[in-house]
Amino acid sequence: MRFDESTDFEWDIGNEDKNWLKHQVLKNECEEVFFDIKNIVFKDFLHSTIEKRKIIIGKTKVLRLLTIVFTMRKNKIRIISARDASKKEKKIYEENA
Repeated sequence: MRFDESTDFEWDIGNEDKNWLKHQVLKNECEEVFFDIKNIVFKDFLHSTIEKRKIIIGKTKVLRLLTIVFTMRKNKIRIISARDASKKEKKIYEENA
């Protein structure tokens, strides 16, 4: 799954604030991960009961490695949560990027 400049994002005010308050991740950092050419996207089977969720692991412009849970709504990316990647996620990124 690849994204480009035409990719649109849809933001829920509560999630935007939650990501900053809980994990100090800014909105623009979340969006940058989708344009990391080495990002990894996979299905989030565990949390896809109501809607199909995906997980992306990728780097921001300042090389911060983030893990983001998102869903697609009407061809727009809707961020559910964002945080720094765990050690396991860093290893997955390094092995596959």
